[in-house]
Amino acid sequence: MGSSILPDLGAEILIPVCAVIGIVFSLVQWLLVSKVKLSPGRDSGSPGNNGAGGKSGYSDYLIEEEEGLNDHNVVIKCAEIQTAISEGATSFLFTEYQYVGIFMVAFAILIFLFLGSVEGFSTKSQPCTYDKSKMCKPALATAIFSTVSFLLGAVTSVVSGFLGMKIATYANARTTLEARKGVGKAFITAFRSGAVMGFLLAANGLLVLYIAINLFKLYYGDDWGGLFEAITGYGLGGSSMALFGRVGGGIYTKAADVGADLVGKVERNIPEDDPRNPAVIADNVGDNVGDIAGMGSDLFGSYAESSCAALVVASISSFGINHELTPMLYPLIISSVGIIVCLITTLFATDFFEIKAVKEIEPSLKRQLIISTVLMTIGIGIVSWVALPSSFTIFNFGDQKAVKNWQLFLCVAVGLWAGLIIGFVTEYYTSNAYCPVQDVADSCRTGAATNVIFGLALGYKSCIIPIFAIAMSIFVSFSFAAMYGIAVAALGMLSTIATGLAIDAYGPISDNAGGIAEMAGMSHRIRERTDALDAAGNTTAAIGKGFAIGSAALVSLALFGAFVSRAAISTVDVLTPKVFIGLLVGAMLPYWFSAMTMKSVGSAALKMVEEVRRQFNTIPGLMEGTAKPDYATCVKISTDASIKEMIPPGALVMLTPLIVGIFFGVETLSGVLAGSLVSGVQIAISASNTGGAWDNAKKYIEAGASEHARTLGPKGSEPHKAAVIGDTIGDPLKDTSGPSLNILIKLMAVESL
Repeated sequence: MGSSILPDLGAEILIPVCAVIGIVFSLVQWLLVSKVKLSPGRDSGSPGNNGAGGKSGYSDYLIEEEEGLNDHNVVIKCAEIQTAISEGATSFLFTEYQYVGIFMVAFAILIFLFLGSVEGFSTKSQPCTYDKSKMCKPALATAIFSTVSFLLGAVTSVVSGFLGMKIATYANARTTLEARKGVGKAFITAFRSGAVMGFLLAANGLLVLYIAINLFKLYYGDDWGGLFEAITGYGLGGSSMALFGRVGGGIYTKAADVGADLVGKVERNIPEDDPRNPAVIADNVGDNVGDIAGMGSDLFGSYAESSCAALVVASISSFGINHELTPMLYPLIISSVGIIVCLITTLFATDFFEIKAVKEIEPSLKRQLIISTVLMTIGIGIVSWVALPSSFTIFNFGDQKAVKNWQLFLCVAVGLWAGLIIGFVTEYYTSNAYCPVQDVADSCRTGAATNVIFGLALGYKSCIIPIFAIAMSIFVSFSFAAMYGIAVAALGMLSTIATGLAIDAYGPISDNAGGIAEMAGMSHRIRERTDALDAAGNTTAAIGKGFAIGSAALVSLALFGAFVSRAAISTVDVLTPKVFIGLLVGAMLPYWFSAMTMKSVGSAALKMVEEVRRQFNTIPGLMEGTAKPDYATCVKISTDASIKEMIPPGALVMLTPLIVGIFFGVETLSGVLAGSLVSGVQIAISASNTGGAWDNAKKYIEAGASEHARTLGPKGSEPHKAAVIGDTIGDPLKDTSGPSLNILIKLMAVESL
């Protein structure tokens, strides 16, 4: 068998050290962002040339004095708007977490009761599941420890979402102010703040998991099977919080967005993010709540679950049986190397290359993906060579399968590159630099109906290559290393999570920066810069969603495998009626779930539209800009709607596995899981790409960067109105239903496990 090159102590030091480096790096980035001052300093000199003082200090840096507006007022106004957005987001998240907290406690009690009642709460040792000759820890212990790790995962997930939101609301006005000095400066500010979130999340997730394993080991000692089974609760906690964050945040952001767009842009003909529009603060709050807090929790959930799935399978393979610590922690070592790789990659965007022009933004973000993937491939190679024995066995449905370490390296690498392919395909279908989106924009000439038809077709078509990529990685990794291979492939896809999240969080931050520029009444040139940042951000957000969906598919398959081997089913036979009805019902669940979330957005948006209309009609002087709108009412409408509406979809996901498992047995449940996985992935990819394409088709027409775009007319032309309608339909698709589906897939699998 041979042992690994890296000694156990090395692994025990490497993992926490990498995690701490990640946290330190994110704090450094945060300090760099906070150097941009939000208080207008007359004497201290302008930000960027500290101490030069006086008026002369400004002249080098600002493009020109804001027409008629002096600089002082703009900074104050930006700070005010930022405070409003930050307060709105914080109050929403606190309200949401109160409800989620109640749910968390209830579910923790349920887990405890279900797991404890297996042996009638016995405190006696029981024979091990896989090796009857040895004695293992009692069921009560597993119940207690699983509940603890569930709560740990949930809290980590909530905290990572919250921190991300705080950083984003901290950075948005700073990005706006930096845009006065040039697009490169603004890009670096937005990207750095995204990196803060990415690294905090990756490092925290790793550190908490590592500490939990070591603490549980004090009790479990040599019973590694029981230990890692108790750790699965961590993934469940992470994902169940992510579900509520994603659904609640998604409903919030889209109710505000659709309401603001329909009344503002279509009826009243005022630009997006106009301060006269009562729903605009709610809209900007929504970007942070849905895209940042939701996305953070979501990717954290995937990350925790793929680690847990890999650890569970490894604990019953030769690593776990022979108690080889370093190979056992292989999934964690991959993640810790990933943090270091992403750190180097981030420096490429912020320090090695400076962005000079607008057209360099998207290539620079794409370079991030390529660099991190290439470096990570090298990293995985080294880790596989150092941390794994040259040959070992992996548990495969009852027997042990012999695997070489280079085969495991290929499993991880295949997941990593599949992620990159999915990212690039998504980008091709949603970026307005390529023909798919330009075709959609072109179809707006003949009205909204053709726009909708083209957009839907684009979404369905964009499923083809990602599905093949996922299928290939499943085939390769399963044939090499069974279920463990799939779990580490998912980890490979998520190993560059810090870079992925940085790119992803960059989108909403630059979106908000544009909104603040418009509300503070900054000059047209600044708005153009923030729009360019924002259009790139839209595409990168779609790439992030692609990653999330791809990894969710692999993760849930790995969890499905763990569930099947744990429930001792060696084959799932589709021809038995029990399984087949499970497949049918499972395939229907994503549709039911999407229907719930879409309808919630629709009804919340309806309330919002009525409120916005009421304010325009009853507040005298609102259209003229002499009276201030009542922003708070709109924020309240969004908050109430999303809290109320996130419960039913959440309940659907959480209760299905319990009900099916208890009443119809394990075979039917395995059918339901397979069905929901198969149909959920398709809907999720097509929904988020359709929405992204519509959004960018609208941006393409608005920016008027090419000859073709200019023939489609300025803002307010008929094609532009058709594009706005498409964008409004796409909003709930790309930001509520699509992204929540990948949580549905994972959550049901991990809960069944």
